[in-house]
Amino acid sequence: MSENLSKESIWAGGNKPFSSSYGKLMMWFFLISDALTFSGFLAAYGFMRFRNSDIWPVPEDVFTHFPFLQGEHPLLFVALMTFILIMSSVTMVLAVNAGNKNDKKGVILWMALTIVGGITFLGSQAWEWGHFIKGDKGAIVLSSHEVIHLADSDGKLYSFYDLMEVDKYDGTNHQFTIEEVETAFNARPDLSIKRANRSIISHSESAKFFKNSKVVLGANLTHNEYGHQLFADFFYFITGFHGFHVFSGVVLLIIIFINVLKGTYQRRGHYEMVEKVGLYWHFVDLVWVFVFTFFYLV
Repeated sequence: MSENLSKESIWAGGNKPFSSSYGKLMMWFFLISDALTFSGFLAAYGFMRFRNSDIWPVPEDVFTHFPFLQGEHPLLFVALMTFILIMSSVTMVLAVNAGNKNDKKGVILWMALTIVGGITFLGSQAWEWGHFIKGDKGAIVLSSHEVIHLADSDGKLYSFYDLMEVDKYDGTNHQFTIEEVETAFNARPDLSIKRANRSIISHSESAKFFKNSKVVLGANLTHNEYGHQLFADFFYFITGFHGFHVFSGVVLLIIIFINVLKGTYQRRGHYEMVEKVGLYWHFVDLVWVFVFTFFYLV
């Protein structure tokens, strides 16, 4: 082949391969490395989840809350959070499409909706964390570190707040001693004990579980009313790590949005920065799908 052939004449196809800009390539390198990080975290969670599958908390028993609604609504709130984040990905696609058409008004509209979706998700996650920290029903931790719960006649978890006849949402930081719980429990023969392995202990055989034990309300890095301590540890770490990514994405979106308003990218003649931040936002949404599956569905 002649050495005088130009690169253009060698490639006779359509779009040139590897025509992505430096910025796009660097974003892809970052997303790949970040995907490996999340994969490691979720793999560790999956390993511990199945290693302790017989005593691991059941998501339907943990995530039953919904703001301003009474009663139990298993996984409904987290489903709403997921829907909000996915819809923000849709608006991000529309913003990128508007940018490709050099439509400044379209970019402004769809980016604004994406930012609103991201902030709404962060607010929802903050509310969920607050509820998780405060606790839902309460539990008893034995000297062996096993976490057990009260159960009604149908085998469903029974709240300590209902047992003690107090309003969980009255703004008071309630604390119950094991003696108070035992006294109230003894007056309710319809209640029983549900162990970590989900076996039910009858009311008459439950007295031994109140010896050398303590009451826990809520979950943090040292105790967890919902069950195995690692469940709370992984929950805070992985959802917090993802939440930090969402927060970073919202900050980037706001910066790019301000530049769009100032006409920076219109003067450049392209909206590539919108596309690059869109890649990051889609990645954050995709990661949440895996976090949602591991924590709430498995």
